[in-house]
Amino acid sequence: MALTPLHDRVLVKRTEGEEKTSGGLLIPDSAKEKPAEGQVVAVGAGARDEDGDRIAMDVKVGDKILFGKWSGTEVTIDGEEMLMMKESDIMGIIE
Repeated sequence: MALTPLHDRVLVKRTEGEEKTSGGLLIPDSAKEKPAEGQVVAVGAGARDEDGDRIAMDVKVGDKILFGKWSGTEVTIDGEEMLMMKESDIMGIIE
Protein backbone atom coordinates (compact mmCIF):
# COMPACT_ATOMS: atom_id res chain seq x y z
CA MET A 1 0.00 0.00 0.00
CA ALA A 2 1.35 3.42 -0.93
CA LEU A 3 0.59 6.36 1.33
CA THR A 4 1.03 9.98 0.29
CA PRO A 5 0.87 12.49 3.15
CA LEU A 6 -1.32 15.55 2.63
CA HIS A 7 -0.37 19.21 3.05
CA ASP A 8 2.68 19.69 5.32
CA ARG A 9 2.75 16.17 6.74
CA VAL A 10 5.73 13.82 6.61
CA LEU A 11 5.90 10.02 6.88
CA VAL A 12 8.94 8.92 8.90
CA LYS A 13 10.54 5.55 9.59
CA ARG A 14 12.30 5.54 12.97
CA THR A 15 15.93 4.48 13.07
CA GLU A 16 16.75 1.58 15.37
CA GLY A 17 17.73 2.45 18.95
CA GLU A 18 20.98 1.47 20.59
CA GLU A 19 21.32 -2.24 21.45
CA LYS A 20 24.13 -1.71 24.00
CA THR A 21 25.12 0.90 26.55
CA SER A 22 28.47 2.68 26.25
CA GLY A 23 29.79 0.16 28.81
CA GLY A 24 28.79 -2.78 26.60
CA LEU A 25 25.67 -3.96 28.46
CA LEU A 26 22.78 -5.20 26.31
CA ILE A 27 19.59 -3.16 26.63
CA PRO A 28 16.39 -5.25 26.74
CA ASP A 29 13.53 -4.16 24.44
CA SER A 30 11.38 -3.21 27.44
CA ALA A 31 14.00 -0.68 28.62
CA LYS A 32 14.82 0.91 25.26
CA GLU A 33 13.66 4.43 24.61
CA LYS A 34 12.05 5.13 21.28
CA PRO A 35 14.60 6.95 19.13
CA ALA A 36 13.93 10.54 18.13
CA GLU A 37 15.70 10.09 14.80
CA GLY A 38 14.30 8.77 11.58
CA GLN A 39 14.36 8.80 7.83
CA VAL A 40 11.76 10.60 5.71
CA VAL A 41 9.80 8.08 3.62
CA ALA A 42 7.22 10.39 2.02
CA VAL A 43 6.30 14.09 2.10
CA GLY A 44 3.17 16.03 1.29
CA ALA A 45 2.95 18.79 -1.29
CA GLY A 46 3.20 21.52 1.37
CA ALA A 47 0.77 23.76 3.20
CA ARG A 48 -0.93 26.72 1.52
CA ASP A 49 -0.49 30.35 2.51
CA GLU A 50 -3.30 32.91 2.78
CA ASP A 51 -3.23 33.50 -1.00
CA GLY A 52 -3.55 29.78 -1.73
CA ASP A 53 0.05 29.38 -2.92
CA ARG A 54 2.02 26.30 -1.83
CA ILE A 55 4.71 26.69 0.78
CA ALA A 56 7.64 24.48 -0.23
CA MET A 57 8.66 21.70 2.15
CA ASP A 58 12.13 21.95 3.75
CA VAL A 59 12.56 18.15 3.98
CA LYS A 60 12.62 15.59 1.19
CA VAL A 61 12.44 11.81 0.91
CA GLY A 62 15.62 10.23 2.23
CA ASP A 63 16.53 12.99 4.72
CA LYS A 64 17.66 11.80 8.15
CA ILE A 65 15.84 13.93 10.71
CA LEU A 66 15.61 14.67 14.42
CA PHE A 67 12.16 15.13 15.96
CA GLY A 68 10.56 15.57 19.37
CA LYS A 69 10.13 12.55 21.63
CA TRP A 70 6.32 12.77 21.55
CA SER A 71 5.96 13.97 17.95
CA GLY A 72 3.72 12.38 15.38
CA THR A 73 1.10 9.68 15.24
CA GLU A 74 2.10 6.04 14.94
CA VAL A 75 0.75 4.32 11.83
CA THR A 76 1.29 0.80 10.50
CA ILE A 77 1.85 0.46 6.76
CA ASP A 78 2.44 -2.96 5.23
CA GLY A 79 3.20 -4.33 8.71
CA GLU A 80 5.85 -1.69 9.42
CA GLU A 81 5.42 0.93 12.16
CA MET A 82 6.04 4.51 11.06
CA LEU A 83 5.22 8.03 12.23
CA MET A 84 3.07 10.63 10.50
CA MET A 85 3.91 14.14 11.67
CA LYS A 86 3.72 17.76 10.62
CA GLU A 87 6.86 19.29 9.20
CA SER A 88 6.89 21.74 12.11
CA ASP A 89 7.47 18.79 14.51
CA ILE A 90 10.86 18.19 12.88
CA MET A 91 13.70 19.90 14.76
CA GLY A 92 16.43 19.44 12.19
CA ILE A 93 18.01 17.53 9.33
CA ILE A 94 21.05 15.40 10.24
CA GLU A 95 23.90 15.72 7.75
